[in-house]
Amino acid sequence: MPIEILHIDDDRSILELTKSFLTKELDEPSITTVTDAEAVLSRLQDGTVHCIISDYDMPHRDGLELLQEVREQYPELPFILYTGKGSEEIAADAINAGVTGYLQKGGPDQLQRLANRTRHAAVEYRSRIESERY
Repeated sequence: MPIEILHIDDDRSILELTKSFLTKELDEPSITTVTDAEAVLSRLQDGTVHCIISDYDMPHRDGLELLQEVREQYPELPFILYTGKGSEEIAADAINAGVTGYLQKGGPDQLQRLANRTRHAAVEYRSRIESERY
């Protein structure tokens, strides 16, 4: 069963690059990409997403604001902040807000870290959900 990933970024080229890399690195993931943070909560309602990857710097709402909104309804859902505009202050705020992972955008090494962190978080979350069902 594939892991379901929801990736939010206002830059379509980043979405495509990341989707391409994750598709190669992960075992047949299902990746939904959105450019508008407004669409995230409605997308989560069906309960099939195992991990969110979100940019930090987006119009109308930043990644930490989105994290807070997601945590209100889905407190255990893995949320990875994947940003090109990070700082120590943003990283500290993200960790304090309960982010699952915080990574800077970059080359292949960072994409590999993102794939590893996403795989681990999504598989753990999916396993927890499945064990609660049984």
